[in-house]
Amino acid sequence: MATEDNTQRLVDALVAGRDEFTAQWNRTVSGNLQGRLSTAELGRELGELYEAIVQALTAGGLSGRGEEFAEVRSLLIELSRNRARQGFTPSETARSVLALKDVLEPALTTDGHGAEIYLQFARLLDDLGLLTTEAYVRTREEIISAQAEQLLELSTPVVKLWDGVVGVPLVGTLDSARTQVVMEKLLQTLVDTNSTHAIIDITGVPTVDTQVAQHLLKTVVAARMMGAQCTISGIRPQIAQTIVALGIEFGDIPTNATLAEALRQALKEIAQDAEDDARGLL
Repeated sequence: MATEDNTQRLVDALVAGRDEFTAQWNRTVSGNLQGRLSTAELGRELGELYEAIVQALTAGGLSGRGEEFAEVRSLLIELSRNRARQGFTPSETARSVLALKDVLEPALTTDGHGAEIYLQFARLLDDLGLLTTEAYVRTREEIISAQAEQLLELSTPVVKLWDGVVGVPLVGTLDSARTQVVMEKLLQTLVDTNSTHAIIDITGVPTVDTQVAQHLLKTVVAARMMGAQCTISGIRPQIAQTIVALGIEFGDIPTNATLAEALRQALKEIAQDAEDDARGLL
């Protein structure tokens, strides 16, 4: 019964001071964010959150764990995700919620019983503040993962060099994840451009070890299964010596020192294929 009385007194205080509390909450948070969020947007977010908290307290009390607080949690997760995308820090995000404690303290701690109610509510706000941090971190991880995927795709372009010839200029280390991206993009480009020759240029690959060679071979095999002839270009003297020293075998895969030589060879093969096809029709 005492807990229910405390909840009711808290709800009554929040309802009676709604305009004053939300205005002061808005000013406090706005000062912490240093004007990097519009007053109207901030006022909308905090206003919705304040109303949801009052409704949750009315229906579920101060526990903060029931379904009555589902709307509060949803709003906090949305607020945290927005803050993460807007470049705010986790501390700034959590303070947006915790600032309500500073706003309510003078009004609720006028006597001993009010202080007890305030402490109960403060613990609830602390839990909600932790929720914002968790949601913020998850969102930042999602953003970083998406950016990494975008950078991976940008670092492995597949370009059309000539009619029937596509090239894959590789720069940096070739690992399993990147090999998968190269395969997918190369195979799709072969289909889209109806190409029969693919040149994988490793001029920008700093070193070639057995692992890198295996990744290159997988890519070549995948392209050959699509009916494309593959050439590896960019075999510099240092790379050639390393390949020999490690005993790496490229088998019957053509290799060239430069991309230009590989392209010249591919064009010759295309011309020869066209000539053979013409003879076959006669």
